Amino acid sequence: MEKIYDKNQTKCKIVKAKPETIQFLLNYSKSLKITEAGGIKFESNMN
Repeated sequence: MEKIYDKNQTKCKIVKAKPETIQFLLNYSKSLKITEAGGIKFESNMN
């Protein structure tokens, strides 16, 4: 398991998302409706 991690992790930087991006994703996830009928999943955006 230890072999899959890079030893030089200091090059990684943490990226912050803009508040607008987070708000957009939250609103989208709230409006997304997944319906299953006959073994098939339908995705609807209730916007």
